[in-house]
Amino acid sequence: MYRSAPRPVRTYGGAPLSTAPPQRTRLFRRLAATVAAFALPIAGLVGLAGPAQAATSATATYTKASDWGSGFEGKWTVKNTGTTTLTSWTVEWDYPAGTRVTSAWDATVTSAGNHWTAKNVGWNGTLTPGQSVTFGFNGTGTGAPAGCKINGGSCDGGTQPGDAPPSAPGTPTASAVTETALTLSWPAATDDKGVKNYDVYRNGAKLATVTGTTYGDSGLTKGTTYAYAVTARDTADQTGPPSGELSVTTPGGGGTDPGAGSKVKLGYFTNWGVYQRNYHVKNLVTSGSAAKITHINYAFGNVQGGKCTIGDSYADYDKAYTADQSVDGKADTWDQPLRGNFNQLRKLKAQYPHIKILWSFGGWTWSGGFGQAAANPAAFAQSCYDLVEDPRWADVFDGIDLDWEYPNACGLTCDTSGAASLKNMMQAMRAKFGTNNLVTAAISADGSNGGKLDAADYGGAAQYVDFYNVMTYDFFGAWAAQGPTAPHSPLTAYPGIPQDGFNSEAAITKLKGKGIAGSKLNLGIGFYGRGWTGVTQATPGGTATGPAPGTYEQGIEDYKVLKASCPSTGTIAGTAYAKCGSNWWSYDTPATVASKMTWAKQQGLKGAFFWEFSGDTTNGELANAIHTGLQ
Repeated sequence: MYRSAPRPVRTYGGAPLSTAPPQRTRLFRRLAATVAAFALPIAGLVGLAGPAQAATSATATYTKASDWGSGFEGKWTVKNTGTTTLTSWTVEWDYPAGTRVTSAWDATVTSAGNHWTAKNVGWNGTLTPGQSVTFGFNGTGTGAPAGCKINGGSCDGGTQPGDAPPSAPGTPTASAVTETALTLSWPAATDDKGVKNYDVYRNGAKLATVTGTTYGDSGLTKGTTYAYAVTARDTADQTGPPSGELSVTTPGGGGTDPGAGSKVKLGYFTNWGVYQRNYHVKNLVTSGSAAKITHINYAFGNVQGGKCTIGDSYADYDKAYTADQSVDGKADTWDQPLRGNFNQLRKLKAQYPHIKILWSFGGWTWSGGFGQAAANPAAFAQSCYDLVEDPRWADVFDGIDLDWEYPNACGLTCDTSGAASLKNMMQAMRAKFGTNNLVTAAISADGSNGGKLDAADYGGAAQYVDFYNVMTYDFFGAWAAQGPTAPHSPLTAYPGIPQDGFNSEAAITKLKGKGIAGSKLNLGIGFYGRGWTGVTQATPGGTATGPAPGTYEQGIEDYKVLKASCPSTGTIAGTAYAKCGSNWWSYDTPATVASKMTWAKQQGLKGAFFWEFSGDTTNGELANAIHTGLQ
């Protein structure tokens, strides 16, 4: 293994979402039929229909899932109410002038003036009797849809006047909550002809149909957050709007938080940083960051031959530390059984026992092995468990993180393992690592229509993870050598943004739309900037001649360097930018990090994470901004 030169692995955390090489451009991928989850309708479900007519074979209902002022997320649920299988569906509606769809997923949406048409995609057009499918979109404006048609007929399926669907039940409450079970209760719904039964949903999937207003759920995982909602059905089998959502976290588990209600504050520590960067575990102490974080992702282990393997044995467990480099001021000896970063992390945990450490596998350079691993998830999980729980360092790690870039999509290489592969892998990991270890994943932040988040079953996999680290950085960069210049970590969209859906808000909105609770999502922050040279325009959107020079790689530079060499001259979409001579950079500052943490709390997110420690100042300015902002 390499002992003196830096490892030739990924130098920054998030792989670009849009890049010059063809294999790294956004692909529109089919989702496997197994991913066509029958989505739970969201509060505010409204049926839009014209005059009552003879019963049709399908219905379509609309809900506005969220509204953030400058835009909104809408959803349509199509249900086969007939007795024969539908092989395709088309939903049509009208918006008033000024309201429009900007992006969509799980359907092909087109318009003619103010008339909008959505057609099924290849994998979700077939609906058996009683089956439903949901598609969604982002839009702008304040208007509501009108004149809805489904396959040319009324969207209400011919519901007769005087036979309205039932009301929404009251929001459920939970009692007798244990590590593995709880009891739900809810106020009854009302209906003019009577309520027949209730459908109970957990994390967007239907659990059961009951006739009463209570339900006992069991087989849960301790230390895990679950979202529950209930819908009522009347004697005509009409489904009413859902109740409010209840979020419940079972006690126990791997201790994802150092205290109840606290936020995740996670940083990546890279094994290759001990070389050219001269950044060691002790720096977490001297910078003050160790006291302000809750988790560390140690990056990276490799994925080879369907197994988890060591990334850099010398840096990981062989490098001898002198007294001045060591966390506790004691030098390693030649005959001690464990040295390197692992031993230093052990010493760090002794001083800061609240910190949880996960071993992260994959990353941009080493994600190519996940495809083979996905062919036998159980064997892969066993290999990872055997490595993480090796007796030499089992006490160092509190779980495993998978950084797969990207399931059933393209990163450095393209994966074709299928839409279900991520869910199957995370299920196997949870089964093997159990409930006393953390299981997490770093995931794409591609919120575009048909992008990476639509290529795999992130919603289905979420039930097996403690949290997702959403890589909300590297949206734009100098891999597009001629620009346009753009912030690499925009919090929101802005006029002129180069790609719809490439911003943090779009990613979080899309993930929530897939049934993933905000309490399982961490917002990503880059402790670095991305830049271009040959730029004449000070504001974003300018042309360039190539990547700006960087200390270790063109087009990228640490925050600690940019803070002094190219101070911020403006802010756009929650991210700072600066023009210095002909160079143009975007990066986060303590001020923009603070604003992003405020947004993360407003969104009910689990917390935040960052790539990576060595980009921060010697006194940990950015880590402190995350810590302070999440309090």
